[in-house]
Amino acid sequence: MKQDEALRLAFQAMTEISIIAHLSDTALSKALPQHLSAAGFGVLNHFVRLGLEGETPSRLARAFQVTKGAMTYTLQQLEQQGFVRIESDSADARAKIVRLTAKGRRAREASAEAVRPSMIALLRAVSADEFASVLPFLTKLRETLDAARD
Repeated sequence: MKQDEALRLAFQAMTEISIIAHLSDTALSKALPQHLSAAGFGVLNHFVRLGLEGETPSRLARAFQVTKGAMTYTLQQLEQQGFVRIESDSADARAKIVRLTAKGRRAREASAEAVRPSMIALLRAVSADEFASVLPFLTKLRETLDAARD
């Protein structure tokens, strides 16, 4: 395949992924409980998915590719709801550590359950086998983009 064709295909694929990300974020926001934003759910899900015990706000901001200010706002919202606890870092008193609370874990689980009907409907149109077939590609793409960002 010629480079121009390969670039066209790569651009087309990335455009589709971008549109899918926007559509899924919008659908997620509609399905989530009113008190939890998609950004907040993303943070809670990040802790659960990676099994994190604690993380600094700076590292969370880098992981989500947002400004520290934007992450601070999201974390403050989550803390006000009791979903995370923000503590001083015992190793560095100037730093903060964010920890997921039991209430935050329950909120994440309840939110994932709220999204379940949408996922079931999606599986009627796109089979589990189809999802399984694209997962290795999507994982490799994410890992490649993640490695190139810093």
